[in-house]
Amino acid sequence: MQRTLPMRRSADIPSRLPLHHLPGFLALLLLFFICIHLPIQNFRIQGHSMEPTLHDQEFVLVNKAAYVLQPPARGDIIVFQYPRNPQESYIKRIIAIPGDVISIDGQTVTVDGVRLHEPYVNKQDSFNPYTAIKKHIVAPNQYFVMGDNRGNSSDSRQWGLVPRDNILGKAVLIYWPPANNIGFLADPVDVFARVHQ
Repeated sequence: MQRTLPMRRSADIPSRLPLHHLPGFLALLLLFFICIHLPIQNFRIQGHSMEPTLHDQEFVLVNKAAYVLQPPARGDIIVFQYPRNPQESYIKRIIAIPGDVISIDGQTVTVDGVRLHEPYVNKQDSFNPYTAIKKHIVAPNQYFVMGDNRGNSSDSRQWGLVPRDNILGKAVLIYWPPANNIGFLADPVDVFARVHQ
């Protein structure tokens, strides 16, 4: 003998979310949107100042929450508002942090008396078009930044320091176009290992 189950009427099955759940659902949706979009931002590279690390027209993901619990560090590649025109965003590498003493003579960069050996610098265009900097002390809440393409970069050598408030986040990943350069950006901790912490 075959048993049949009683059929449920369509009135017994809720067809949509009850209205009293709507505020909670919208709050959850808003929280999801904030968690996904606020701490991460994409940024398009425009120009050649960060070659060979970053190339013109590449896209990177920027972690805007990277400096919530810790300060920016030497070697970080940051996106920031250009100090002379906050409507423009630049991307450069932090070379010196608040309190550091930096000197630049030709291609030689010294931080706190330690000569840096920078493997990320563009060896084909390492010419320094700017005047020498002698024992410049980086002010509190300021950062000295330079492009990896030292011969073709408008940076702190030309227009000065980047205020902490101008820093938008840390570049962490190249994601477009899919080519040889795609992936996470390396952290050059060895370059600054001998500089006081």
